[in-house]
Amino acid sequence: MHSITQRLKRERLAKRIARWYRAGTFGYPQWEKILRADQAKWDEVRRNSKGTRKVLIATSVGAFLPGTMVESTLSVALTLRGAEVHVFLCDSVLPACLECDVNWWIRDQERFVQHGPAKDLCGSCFSPAKKMYESLGVVVHRYSECLTAEEIQHADSLSKSISIGEIEDYTTDHIAVGEHALAGALRFFARGTLDGEPFAEDVLRRYFKASLLTMYATQGLLRKHHFDSAVFHHGIYVPQGLIGEVCRREEVRVINWNPAYRSGCFIFSHGDTYHHTLMWEPVSTWENMVWTQKMESDVMEYLRSRWYGTRDWIFFHENPEIDLGKIERELGIDFSKPCVGLLTNVFWDAQLHYPANAFPSMMDWVLQTIGHFRKRQDLQLIIRIHPAEIKGFVKSRQLVADEIRRAFPDLPQNVFLIPPESPIGTYAVMERCNAVLIFGTKTGVELTSMGIPVIVAGEAWIRNKGITMDAGSRDEYFRMLEALPLKERLPDDVVRRARKYAYHFFFRRMIPLEMIEPRKGYPPYKVSPGGIEDFRLKRSLGLDVVCNGILAGSDFVYPAELEEVSHVEAQTAPEVGHTR
Repeated sequence: MHSITQRLKRERLAKRIARWYRAGTFGYPQWEKILRADQAKWDEVRRNSKGTRKVLIATSVGAFLPGTMVESTLSVALTLRGAEVHVFLCDSVLPACLECDVNWWIRDQERFVQHGPAKDLCGSCFSPAKKMYESLGVVVHRYSECLTAEEIQHADSLSKSISIGEIEDYTTDHIAVGEHALAGALRFFARGTLDGEPFAEDVLRRYFKASLLTMYATQGLLRKHHFDSAVFHHGIYVPQGLIGEVCRREEVRVINWNPAYRSGCFIFSHGDTYHHTLMWEPVSTWENMVWTQKMESDVMEYLRSRWYGTRDWIFFHENPEIDLGKIERELGIDFSKPCVGLLTNVFWDAQLHYPANAFPSMMDWVLQTIGHFRKRQDLQLIIRIHPAEIKGFVKSRQLVADEIRRAFPDLPQNVFLIPPESPIGTYAVMERCNAVLIFGTKTGVELTSMGIPVIVAGEAWIRNKGITMDAGSRDEYFRMLEALPLKERLPDDVVRRARKYAYHFFFRRMIPLEMIEPRKGYPPYKVSPGGIEDFRLKRSLGLDVVCNGILAGSDFVYPAELEEVSHVEAQTAPEVGHTR
């Protein structure tokens, strides 16, 4: 009954949003009103920006409101800093894109296979976004203007003739067109595999064609215009993944961004999505920070708040169950005996964001780990399935619990599942564990700060930081499991290192943009109704850090520690904003 009610609510909301989109009255910042009092100044700034550093805001999907909200804000801020801003929008060209998914906008898959998004989404996507960007006076480029008739014909014929088995590995000009097409189709279905989906082949072919067209359109745009940098959300999926590939190949600096976990904050990264770049970030970026008791108190207070989500705009339980007695009774577990935690990612999400390491996929890791613990009756394995499977914006249609039950109809008695809908507090349970096993979840950052040993089997951000036990192969992973239970928790020096990284991750990499305010519902934030002065240089440190990174290539690191140390100490803190 609960799932039916939730589905009906989503359907009603989807219909309302579609009406608002078509009317052009919902979600987009009202820039004409915001800039009205300073129109003369704004016009002068725009005139003076012509012929200077050129930045491409590759929004592409205009109806993706969280994207247009932030990227139009960046358009204003960059123009005020002397940049010539251009915007790239799809004008109903793509036969599939990231705005298409079966949870929200695409209820009739057969209709989508026949017509794509053209009859349901495109009309409410391009025009409102174009109108909003043109109100700023920035240059707007359409996909269709950057494509030739030959390219359109080739994309159409190839997407129809290529064998389905060849799509995933298809590359051209060293661009992984097929990989991005598969990522788009997996997100469309919200599944880790396409197995069992009756329209899988048709949908995958649509995303393959969309990938080709995006590649050609981006190449066509870059032949006409030279850009110093390109800014766009996600950095993966269709079309953003292809735009990134082409820009990197053409030596245009790529900047990707996503909403962060902390309310009012965003993560920006150079070159690729932060899901990937945080794995490569050198430890020198954070390990030599001057460390104060105030910084430690701040980060631990924030990490404690994550139990309840009170300071985040991405959270899944408002009132988690943390009473261990109740949890013991509900799970049938005995916390007096050694416990090992295992935290999953959303199945389809893990397939796209996190490259495999010791195992070919997250699900393979989960199943092999259960098989190991079936022979370890001296230990209890507690599997916490990620709540976002059913509470995220894109609801998973391939559930980890179903895959586990399929492989283990009779779950070992020492293995316990906490389903995604359960209000049981993840942190309360993991705190009772001897060690925790992760694949790609960022929770490893938090658990190590609590002194809990973490074994990493995939490419979590905490890997290679000198904090966790990182498995490079299947055999190495199982050797680590054989050593469980561990005799003690993390030593003090490792805990301190973990807390420094947590501070860096949550307070420095997550950049506050005060002019973008959280709101209930969708979109999850709005541009505050200030004036042109709110977006100028030195009015917002966070916005300055972001714009400096876009224009000059400096690091996207917010110097939060400088607010916590004395003036003398601040002089010895590592410099932030090194130019690349």
